[in-house]
Amino acid sequence: QVQLVESGGGLVQPGGSLRLSCAASGRIFRFNSMGWYRQAPGKQRELVATSTTRLSSSDDITYADSVRGRFTISRENAKNTVYLQMNSLKPEDTAVYYCHVDVLTYYRDGLQRNDQWGQGTQVTVSS
Repeated sequence: QVQLVESGGGLVQPGGSLRLSCAASGRIFRFNSMGWYRQAPGKQRELVATSTTRLSSSDDITYADSVRGRFTISRENAKNTVYLQMNSLKPEDTAVYYCHVDVLTYYRDGLQRNDQWGQGTQVTVSS
């Protein structure tokens, strides 16, 4: 099992910035991917940004069209942490933001693949 702790949400005015953090802990071998999703009231959960591990090259980064150029995902592998820097926030960015990891963990004499979600953090963009 992997535990995820999110932080950094809050209330911000349009045009403002926030940085979300998600720290993972547990018997982690390697992350296949780390990312962020969001869910607004009455809507389905949607991808915001993901970082997929590439062992022989730079990580593969994907952004939703609605956030590309405004949001930046980054990872601090030594701390098992993923960040989401959100700039130029708009009211339509208001949602609960969830961290997600696809991770290999040590299990008995081998490895186990885990698909884990954080508890969510509220981001509200309003004047």
